[in-house]
Amino acid sequence: MKTLDLDAVHAFVLVADLQSFTRAAEVLDTTQSAISLKLKRLEAHLERRLLERTPRQVRLSVEGTAFLNSARDLLAAHDRAWSVLHAPPRRLRIGISDHVAGAALPSLLAKVNTHDPALIIEVRIAMSQEILALFDAGEVDAAFVLGHGERRDGEVLFSDEMDWFGLPDWSHETTLRIATLSSPCGLRSQATEALDAAGIAWQEVFVGGGVSAVAAAVTAGLAVAPLCARVAPAGSVSVRERLGLPRLRKSSVSVFRSVNDERSRSALKVMGAALKAG
Repeated sequence: MKTLDLDAVHAFVLVADLQSFTRAAEVLDTTQSAISLKLKRLEAHLERRLLERTPRQVRLSVEGTAFLNSARDLLAAHDRAWSVLHAPPRRLRIGISDHVAGAALPSLLAKVNTHDPALIIEVRIAMSQEILALFDAGEVDAAFVLGHGERRDGEVLFSDEMDWFGLPDWSHETTLRIATLSSPCGLRSQATEALDAAGIAWQEVFVGGGVSAVAAAVTAGLAVAPLCARVAPAGSVSVRERLGLPRLRKSSVSVFRSVNDERSRSALKVMGAALKAG
């Protein structure tokens, strides 16, 4: 009976999840060419083409789609067998800014669980300043937050677009109706200061305790909202140009971590790569 190279199968699942050879290489601390070689050998071993490679994206072939769930099951079974003797339960406490997590949180957690099924994940969702305060107090092991580039103890993962979002047919007459997160929120401050500087009259008509609440206000047609593009609600569009609203600065997404064991660092790499790809 032919046997499969588990490292190659793991690389395949990562590439499929992250849709990128580069992101998978970052997680595995290797090079893009090494990942490509592993997958070519796996395809040769299986005598099937698993991935369709184009200059812009990586897609699963029909055979790759059929193989993916079985590949996940194989890795999970291997991890369960290994964890009986070698991987006792480990709890990882993660804080994530509401602006960073958004609707992608279930997908992020699924990817981390696939990577390490024995890992117990504790997640706290709040605004970036609150998450950083929890991190500084030692209440979370890692923090994924928006902005705070002035600190030097974090790692910048990528930049995120900020924009004004509303329904496609949303309009206003004299005073702009906006929905925001409650203070303190860095994006709220940036947005209101930009409106004042542009001489645009505005009125805060909805204050949400989380991004999902602000997104609901946008979807309901109550107002427009300054949001990261990654968490804008389905059905909303950028209304900045149409309404003549000021451009908002890009903001960085950074990770702060206090854990250095290989298992935790590996899980955080998977989450960071998934956020980049998301």
